[in-house]
Amino acid sequence: MQIKDIMKTDVKTTGPRSTVQKAAEEMSDYRIGCLVVVKKERMVGIITERDILTRLVAENLSASKTKVEDIMTTKVVMIEPERDVTDAAEIMTTRKIKKLPVISNDHLAGIVTLFDICAVEPSLIKKVASLMMLPKKKIIAG
Repeated sequence: MQIKDIMKTDVKTTGPRSTVQKAAEEMSDYRIGCLVVVKKERMVGIITERDILTRLVAENLSASKTKVEDIMTTKVVMIEPERDVTDAAEIMTTRKIKKLPVISNDHLAGIVTLFDICAVEPSLIKKVASLMMLPKKKIIAG
């Protein structure tokens, strides 16, 4: 099965100068975990829940004053629509990511998530399970 068979084509986007507050509100409204960041119809990054946690909340920055471009991921891993779903699973597990923008002819064509892959290829659930689990921390009784 190819990526184009399972990707979502209604990709939610935001601009790099938008505030993180607005981006977070859109992610909440759409019940999604990321927005692709576009400038002049070109993908320039992606902002994920993890970006917001690690680069905004953990740094005690203001969501209403911080721009998306200040915390977004700029080195975005992408995939082509003709690639196989198992290729996406391999990329995701190797790179430890849960979302892959789909690029065709240098344009954003869609997005595929870890959940999309697991829904259509249950045999890959075991392979990508490590991405769904939180690291275990040792609890010290005091």
